[in-house]
Amino acid sequence: RISINMAVLPCNWKGVKVNVLDTPGYADFVGEVRAGLRVCDSAVVVVSAPSGVEVGTERVWNYAEEARLPRFVFVNKMDRESTDFQRAMDNIQAKLGKQCVAIQVPLIAQGAFQGVVDLLTMKACLGAKGNEADIPEGFGAMATRWKEKLVESVAELDEELIVKYLDGKEVTAAEIEKGLRRATLAGKLVPVLVGSGLQNVGTVSLLDAITKYLPAPGELGRDTATNPVTKAEEKLECNPASPLAALVFKTSADPYVGKLTYFRVYSGTMSSNSQVWNCSKSSAERIGQLYSLHGKTQEAVAQVGPGDIGAVAKLTAKSTGDTLCQKERPLTLAKIAFPSTSYSVSVQPKTKADLEKLSTVLPRLTEEDPTLEVKREAVTNEILLAGLGDVHVEVAAEKMARKFGVEVKLELPKVPYTETITAPVKVEYKHKKQTGGHGQYGHVFLAMEPRVRGRGNEFAEKIVGGAVPRNYVPAVEKGVNEAFHDGVMAHYPVADVKVTLYDGSFHAVDSSEMAFKLASLGAMKKGLTEGNPVLLEPVMDVTVTVPENFTGDVIGGLNTKRARVLGMNRDGDVSIIEAQAPMAEVLRYGTDLRSITQGRGSYTMKFSHYEEVPAHLVSKIVAAREEERAARA
Repeated sequence: RISINMAVLPCNWKGVKVNVLDTPGYADFVGEVRAGLRVCDSAVVVVSAPSGVEVGTERVWNYAEEARLPRFVFVNKMDRESTDFQRAMDNIQAKLGKQCVAIQVPLIAQGAFQGVVDLLTMKACLGAKGNEADIPEGFGAMATRWKEKLVESVAELDEELIVKYLDGKEVTAAEIEKGLRRATLAGKLVPVLVGSGLQNVGTVSLLDAITKYLPAPGELGRDTATNPVTKAEEKLECNPASPLAALVFKTSADPYVGKLTYFRVYSGTMSSNSQVWNCSKSSAERIGQLYSLHGKTQEAVAQVGPGDIGAVAKLTAKSTGDTLCQKERPLTLAKIAFPSTSYSVSVQPKTKADLEKLSTVLPRLTEEDPTLEVKREAVTNEILLAGLGDVHVEVAAEKMARKFGVEVKLELPKVPYTETITAPVKVEYKHKKQTGGHGQYGHVFLAMEPRVRGRGNEFAEKIVGGAVPRNYVPAVEKGVNEAFHDGVMAHYPVADVKVTLYDGSFHAVDSSEMAFKLASLGAMKKGLTEGNPVLLEPVMDVTVTVPENFTGDVIGGLNTKRARVLGMNRDGDVSIIEAQAPMAEVLRYGTDLRSITQGRGSYTMKFSHYEEVPAHLVSKIVAAREEERAARA
């Protein structure tokens, strides 16, 4: 199975508290990765020894690069048969860079993974407990060879060490350790460690290395906040006595505690049963009991200090990305940069009870996951749930059922086609009906003309001499607006048409508001038919980011979707393709792109404009619409 949520896992290791944020690896849940990276001081990027650097690894690596995080690479699954550490290192250096340098090598004897060799101490760490021992016989030469590479890599980045190294003098373990830490914090070297998560071998060495080489909170001096009053940037001190600055990086619905808000404290101290200021919402927040998180369980704590992570239940105005501080010392921390949605589905409740709950459940869902978006499509009258991929929205639907008891079906959204006219036309329509008593009489002259795409519909009146009394003009407008909802080609809404009432007549006894409304409806139907009507389809701006070697295949795939490629830019070995494509052709583009690029491509999509549907497709769309209306009837 795959992780779908971030988990916070604190552990105390030799007097140091280490907060591990375990994030999902699957691309659809990258929002959790973004949130985790925003509040971490460093990262451990896990690589599978048999598989090497995979698509998700490269993506997370790039995010860590953007955030300028010091990091390790941990080569996992060394217990698998036929694993080759040299091959894994070659793959890591080819995909992630030459700055990746091994500080450990695996001990594999008779096909069994027994432990690791620490290249700085030249000692073996055996078994799950990491018992220190001498390097077993037969492994010394291999370890010496790898240590030589490590010493060379560290010495190259230090003037004193390189002189010593080139002069043939011995570089001590303490000097290597000091140089390695400095280079790791600066991002010039990335230590590579090995182990087996399944057997828990290498974990002790990993925790030792985390506390030894990765930065403590505030050590790099990069944490800053903005004063919302002066707009000045202020450097934050990782000091319990400093003014409070904490960032909300996740919210979740806990079945026992209720809504849980996860936060990271950058400066100051947050205490249980206190009051803080939500600077993002300009509102006071009552802080109840604070918790230290342990995966799915919580442990009550009196306070959460600088650099630490905690949680609090039942805040009122909070949302992910908010800053909590002191009212007298307002501060705003940089928000989390979440990716925009690219895949939408129509949400259909299974029962009437589900429909009633949906309006309250969907906002709670998007509160928990900011990479989900809910909107109503006015043209098709559908509720759309947008996310980062098909698995993402399917998991959201499963969460609705499991957490909130709402069952829904997910379907491809209908394309919101519209209709318009292409030629100006003048029409007259008289609604006249004589029955016993009062009859009905309404008579209108309408001028209709197409407007520029995207300008919307417009109603105007130029009545002269009271041909249509003023009190009936609103009824005419009402009829025109009603007609805009129902086109003459496929009963889609009408867009970008200007209608002007310029003449008409009335009857002193038989005219009424209803008569004029029906007259305008009749005139509109006539005008829409005579004005050379056409069908319009939404066109999307699509930006595709792919490794350079997939560029041709991606452009070829876009060409089969009636897309226009507008341009292409290079960013290193990545191509960024800008295109426009009809929405009808790219409803499932994420699946297609994943197939073409072996999962290495990503894309964003947003609405651009409406364009005329090609003539050869109109009859199919009209026929499908008639079937849909017949099924509803």
